Amino acid sequence: MESALLITAVHVVRVDFPAHTPPFKWRAGLPGSEPAGSGAWLVLETDTGITGLSFAPRGALLEDFVDRRLRAELVGKDAMAREFLWHRLWELDRMERFPVWVFGIVDVALWDLAGKQTGLPVYKLLGGYRESIPAYASTVTFGSTEEYLDVADQCLELGYSAIKLHAWGDARADARLCEALREHVGDEVPLMYDGSAGFDLLDATYLGHALADSGYLWYEEPMPEFNITAYKRLAERVRVPLIVGEVAEGAHMNTADFIASGCASAVRTSTGLRGGFTGAMRIAHLADSFLLRAEVHGGGLAAEHLCMAISNTTYYESLVDSNPVRREAVVDASGNVSAPTAPGVGFEARWTESPIPSGLLTLAD
Repeated sequence: MESALLITAVHVVRVDFPAHTPPFKWRAGLPGSEPAGSGAWLVLETDTGITGLSFAPRGALLEDFVDRRLRAELVGKDAMAREFLWHRLWELDRMERFPVWVFGIVDVALWDLAGKQTGLPVYKLLGGYRESIPAYASTVTFGSTEEYLDVADQCLELGYSAIKLHAWGDARADARLCEALREHVGDEVPLMYDGSAGFDLLDATYLGHALADSGYLWYEEPMPEFNITAYKRLAERVRVPLIVGEVAEGAHMNTADFIASGCASAVRTSTGLRGGFTGAMRIAHLADSFLLRAEVHGGGLAAEHLCMAISNTTYYESLVDSNPVRREAVVDASGNVSAPTAPGVGFEARWTESPIPSGLLTLAD
């Protein structure tokens, strides 16, 4: 049984990070890769000396929320009371209107503490469904159809078993690209397409027909996720499966409405956009009750844990952000990702170069 683990201090440690190298593009209308900026570690100290960590890409915003609201809410609380603290953040959201990622930053640090307290990686605490999972190559936006086909060849040679396109945001051009890729790789390679909310209903319908004709596994976020009725109308018009609920506010509550509308063939879940491990698992279990998949959005350590814990997910999303293609370090030559082994989330092994005061990294082991 988990014992109390009192939070004694909450720190925000700002970290400057360089611009992404090499830079890359998303669809027309969206910014590309991140410029140089300032992130921050959320550091939770406890009365046992165990420290919980999570990382936010927006350091100034996190520092403001911690100084004004979160430190007072967390200090003196039992870090094992994750459910209570998760609900408490939703209560505070009524006044603060937190960015959706704030819930995840706090919750991930709490789960990191729980893993270190028990000596187990987080995915084991979440239930532990598998020890490895295949990765798909999730492209950034490249310059031409020919370049996409070259990138696809490299991805398959590197062991990736499936490919997801982020394309240009032009329904006609994207449809031609999707058809060309299917013809190029054949019928056996699973293909997906992500619209990054680039279309209205008319263009989304046009592109959806092309994706269905080419046998794409899923059609992701083609329109902004503010209007669930529009997604219901799209699902009535196209045959390609829709995967929904990636970025809309409301986490599990919003996902429930997508499912109730009938438009969801699968849903998205993540720690960063759906409320930490606690919110992500709520969504996975909700989807499972409707026999839907809950596919994990994005890569990184937290995503690795979710992929190993969620039974109704099928892939790890591995970003392919360059040509020549660089296979992500956690993806092996067979295209698989193995379960993390460190207690907690395992941030210490991944960010050893970050300027975290050594006294804040006491581990249970």
